[in-house]
Amino acid sequence: AVVSTQSTGAMDKAGVILKQKYQKFLDDVVPFLVPRWLFVLGIIFYFAYRIIALEGWYISCYALAIFHLNLFIAFLSPKIDPSFDMAESMDEDEGPSLPTSNSEEFRPFIRRLPEFKFWEQTVISTLIAIFTTFFDFFNVPVFWPILVMYFFILFFLTMKRQIKHMIKFKYLPFTHGKTKYKGKQEIRT
Repeated sequence: AVVSTQSTGAMDKAGVILKQKYQKFLDDVVPFLVPRWLFVLGIIFYFAYRIIALEGWYISCYALAIFHLNLFIAFLSPKIDPSFDMAESMDEDEGPSLPTSNSEEFRPFIRRLPEFKFWEQTVISTLIAIFTTFFDFFNVPVFWPILVMYFFILFFLTMKRQIKHMIKFKYLPFTHGKTKYKGKQEIRT
């Protein structure tokens, strides 16, 4: 009984150390936005190369594409959905409105899935998909053109719904293209 307790304690300690090293790595890569996303593109292209070269694992590819689409939609969506707020706080004939008094607060756009979590989950899911290509068990025979067609239909319908939602509630999830306001300029004499 003493041996199993000691080995469990050592395993727990090793798990904690591993989690700390992983968190340290994540903390170190946060400021490197462009290299992080270039790395993602690299592993996605490597995965695509494996799929094309091996002529198989289309189900893994399809599952990865659907998961990435879900991540992208979560990245584009606000954390607090205005359609739910509107249903709770307003009459049915009114739409959302800007704050009209100091008691109402301005809420900036906050993503449901932050950029860093989007990157992290994309990397992990792509590495898992690459891992599946090393095992024949995951190579399920399917007619891949139907999967490609279905994915594009799903992509366009989902993006159409998301863009309509963005237009209806007047939010833009990107900072590029937004109006930038400047304060008063000081007059120096």
